Amino acid sequence: MADPRGFLKHGREVARSRPVEERVRDWNEVYVPGSLLPIISKQASRCMDCGIPFCHNGCPLGNLIPEWNDYAYREDWSAASERLHATNNFPEFTGRLCPAPCESACVLGINQPAVTIKNVEVSIIDKAWDTGDVAPRIPERLSGKTVAVIGSGPAGLAAAQQLTRAGHTVAVYERADRVGGLLRYGIPEFKMEKRHINRRIEQMRAEGTRFRTGIEIGRDLKATDLRKRYDAVVIAAGATTARDLPVPGRELKGIHQAMEYLPLANKVQEGDYVAPPISAEGKHVVVIGGGDTGADCVGTAHRQGAASVTQLEIMPRPGEERNAGQPWPTFPMLYKVTSAHEEGGERVYSVSTTHFEGDEEGNVQWLHLSEVEFVDGKLTAKPGTERKIPAQLVTLAMGFTGTDVENGLVSQFGLELDARGNIARDADFATNVPGVYVAGDAGRGQSLIVWAIAEGRSAARGVDRFLTGASDLPAPIRPTDRSLMV
Repeated sequence: MADPRGFLKHGREVARSRPVEERVRDWNEVYVPGSLLPIISKQASRCMDCGIPFCHNGCPLGNLIPEWNDYAYREDWSAASERLHATNNFPEFTGRLCPAPCESACVLGINQPAVTIKNVEVSIIDKAWDTGDVAPRIPERLSGKTVAVIGSGPAGLAAAQQLTRAGHTVAVYERADRVGGLLRYGIPEFKMEKRHINRRIEQMRAEGTRFRTGIEIGRDLKATDLRKRYDAVVIAAGATTARDLPVPGRELKGIHQAMEYLPLANKVQEGDYVAPPISAEGKHVVVIGGGDTGADCVGTAHRQGAASVTQLEIMPRPGEERNAGQPWPTFPMLYKVTSAHEEGGERVYSVSTTHFEGDEEGNVQWLHLSEVEFVDGKLTAKPGTERKIPAQLVTLAMGFTGTDVENGLVSQFGLELDARGNIARDADFATNVPGVYVAGDAGRGQSLIVWAIAEGRSAARGVDRFLTGASDLPAPIRPTDRSLMV
C-alpha cells in the first residue's frame, strides 16, 4: 500500500485554479498547468488501501484505485498508467469531467476529506502521455467481422476501441462534423481542451478504428442499409431530446436550448467562426437549470462578456453536508461551487419560470418567475412571490428526456423502447433486433461519463460474444445493475 500513515500526515490538496480575472479572458482549462505533479505523491499516499475498497463500488468502471494510488505515491508512472487503463479507456476525460462518485465512497471520507482520486487519475494519465506510455494497441489478428458504432461520445468511443482491439473492423458514424459527441461540442474548452480528444482519436485510428463524420443514421444513411453492411451495430447515439419549457413566450427570439448555445462557442475555438452566432456579449443572461450543463452555460457567458448571469433552479439549495437520507458511501446531492460559479453570477433556488416577455421585435427581454415550495409532495407556487428579471439571452439546461426518435433511427431498426423512452436492451446490451446493441445514454438515459464508458465496454463484450461465440473483453456492468445508480 501507499504510506500507511499518509492520511495522518497530509491534508487534502486539490488542483489550483488560475485567477478568475485571467481565465475569463481565455478559453484554456481553468487549472494552473503543472500544479498537481509536485503534490500528487503525497495526495496518493493518503489512500489507506482499505480491506474493502468502497471506491471500487462508487465507480461504475471498477477502477483499481488503491493500486494506482500506490504506484503514484512511488512515482512509478508507467505502472500507474497500466493499472489505470486496465479499466478505463479514457482517464484523461474522466479525470477532468467526472463528478467523482468514487471520492464520495472513499472510506477516509467517513470522518476526513476524501482522497483526491480524480486529481491523482488525471496526473497519471497526463504524465503517461508526456512520457509516451500511451501507445496504440494494434490487434495481432483480424476476425473478419465488421461492426458499426453509431455515435462518437464516450460510450461509442469505448465500445469502438474495445472491439477494434478484439480484432474486429470497426467504423464509427458521427452526425457532427467532428468526432467526440458531447465531449467535443457539449463540454466547453475551459473544462477540457479538445486536444485531449484529438490525440486519443489518433491513437484509435492507429489501432484501426475508422471514423465517418457528417453522417446521421436514419437520415443520411438508412439504418436498414447499415445492417446490411455490418455484422453488428452498436447504438451509442446519446439521449439528445432536450427537456423544453412550454410556457407563454417560449417562442421569443433569444431563448435557446443549452445544446444549441454551447456547441457554437466550441466551434469558435475550432476556428469555424470568428464570433458565435449566439453570443452573450453585453446581454443579461438567464440559465434555467442548476446542473453541470447549466454551469457550462454560466462559464461560457462569462467569457463572452455577459452584462449579468443568473442561474435558476427549481429545487431548494442542497446542503453542504450529507443528510441522513444520503449516508456514506452513497453519492450525495451537495451544494457545489464549480469554476464557473467562482467567476461570478447569481444562483437562485426554489423558483419556477411562469412566462417570458419580449419587445416589439419579438426578442426576449424579461423572465417572470415565482418562488415554489413543496406542498403535499408537489412543488407549488408561493402566492405573492412573483417578480421579473432582465433576460436578453435564455438558455434551457434542464436535462434530456430520451433518445432522438425523430430522425428515423429507432423506427428504421424496429427498436423497442422502455418505459422511460430509452432503447430497451437485455443483460448483454442487446436490443430486440438481432445483432444490434445499445450503450450509454441511448439505453440508460442521461447519466455520467463514467457510466457511458462502462456501458461502452460492457456492450463491446456482448457484441464480441455475438460475433465469435465467446469473449475475453471485460464487462464492468449490466443494465440491470442498479446498485451504483448516481
